[in-house]
Amino acid sequence: MVKEDRYCVDISNQILATQALLRSANQQILQAHIRTCVREALQTDADNPKLEEALKLLEKMMQ
Repeated sequence: MVKEDRYCVDISNQILATQALLRSANQQILQAHIRTCVREALQTDADNPKLEEALKLLEKMMQ
């Protein structure tokens, strides 16, 4: 769009739409990770690095 010299607001709207799609995809992946990998890890008495990974991802998403 930039190379086509499109209107700046149109370009910005496309960027915002792309960011929203990426956010949604990331949320779906993280939810699936928590429902599978983290759930399985919580069912043992061992240290739980998967839970810590998920918590760090959530922290990054909140920034």
